[in-house]
Amino acid sequence: MASGERAYAQTALTVEKIQGGITNPTFVVSPPGDTARLFILEQDGLIKIIKNGTLLETPFLDVRGISSSGGERGLLGLAFHPDYALNGHFYINYTDNGGDTRVDRGKVSDNPDIAEPDSLVNIITIDQPYSNHNGGMIAFGPTDGYLYIGMGDGGSAGDPGNRAQDPSTLLGKMLRIDIDGDFPYSVPSTNPYYNNPDTLGEIWAFGVRNPWRWSFDRETADMYMGDVGQNEWEEINFQPASSSGGENYGWRLKEGTHCYNPPTDCDPGGLTDPITEYDHNPECSITGGYVYRGCAIPDLQGTYFYADYCSDKIWSFRYDGANITDSMERTSELVPPEGSYAGISSFGQDALGELYIVDQGRDAIYKIVPVDPPDCNQNGRNDNCDIWLGVSSDENQNGVPDECESGCGEVNDDGNINVSDAVYIINYVFVGGDPPDPMASGDTNCDGSVNISDAVWLVNFVFVDGNGPCDTDGDGMLDC
Repeated sequence: MASGERAYAQTALTVEKIQGGITNPTFVVSPPGDTARLFILEQDGLIKIIKNGTLLETPFLDVRGISSSGGERGLLGLAFHPDYALNGHFYINYTDNGGDTRVDRGKVSDNPDIAEPDSLVNIITIDQPYSNHNGGMIAFGPTDGYLYIGMGDGGSAGDPGNRAQDPSTLLGKMLRIDIDGDFPYSVPSTNPYYNNPDTLGEIWAFGVRNPWRWSFDRETADMYMGDVGQNEWEEINFQPASSSGGENYGWRLKEGTHCYNPPTDCDPGGLTDPITEYDHNPECSITGGYVYRGCAIPDLQGTYFYADYCSDKIWSFRYDGANITDSMERTSELVPPEGSYAGISSFGQDALGELYIVDQGRDAIYKIVPVDPPDCNQNGRNDNCDIWLGVSSDENQNGVPDECESGCGEVNDDGNINVSDAVYIINYVFVGGDPPDPMASGDTNCDGSVNISDAVWLVNFVFVDGNGPCDTDGDGMLDC
């Protein structure tokens, strides 16, 4: 695998099963800012909603009558307009009954859990010469607001028409279009081939085989692209947020960093190699994922997750734009309740940045979660997320909600802060009595330990009108 192997991160991880009974799930996503709902795609054409942990009976959308499914075809992608809360527009990527790729725009109805059934209008249709390598992922750029469409090379094997390198076709490319201008779309003037008579203006990047799952880092706007390989190599391509487009990721000249066609002397110059790759056996089909930007697992910030559909192995790493670090396999850490996965078709990301695993073989959705997450106020939500959402304050920025630290100095649990608490600390320090619970409540002078100095601080507070416990500067706020 990639370089930089090391031990697992400090926070132990596991997965919890969010939902079963989803037929051939292909994707899961939330609308911007919507922390209550997950939208799940089924390959045969249904979009279902999990709302506050419950699967709704009525689908959000049903396109089974206008789509074809099976193999690599079906309902493959969903993206919500950045202003979805205002305009209700969403976009789907699916295979139509003629076998072509179609991206349509829909609109939510007055019921936020059901789309208007007749609202679909076509944005772009792309001819598919074969049934495979359809791509499927669509997403809006975090900073430019344009719609990106990942297109496979049109299928068969080995890209027989060399379409990924052909500037006159949209196949084998990353596309970028503006859906907020002229209907159905316009080509952004900042696209690299805008008004180029020799290259289609929608093209943002060349040379991909089947970018089934790719994503933007929601914090940096960098793009990570899992591109499914041919015979031997799976790869992850990277495009920094600063890019002006025009990269050529090499297919079919190269598979990963290796010559494919021609078998030697394949690099004419100007190709962009993947940031990491892995060979087949038993792996055979990469499932690109996401960079973690959630609140529940702070030490995972900036970590990219991905998997392989054939082996169901899961890996992660960090990338700083030049070097990969913290690369590790996560498979044994993220074992589902059933004991194994049966075809990881996708990852998903909710509005909070938490990550999900889509298991097509088990018809199930799993969430990556910390083992025994802290929940000091027992509200059913991770303490870190309470702070991140503003539900709890954290004035001293120690990761513990302030309401759980309100008893600082009240170590004997009698409801008062007095000399008895000082005696309690002395008994703990010198006699081996019970420790403060929580221990932080006894660290009244914020020096990182509970000792005789804390007892002195308490006595000073009670009898001399000194600064309050855990308020070393006297501003009335907790400092530790």
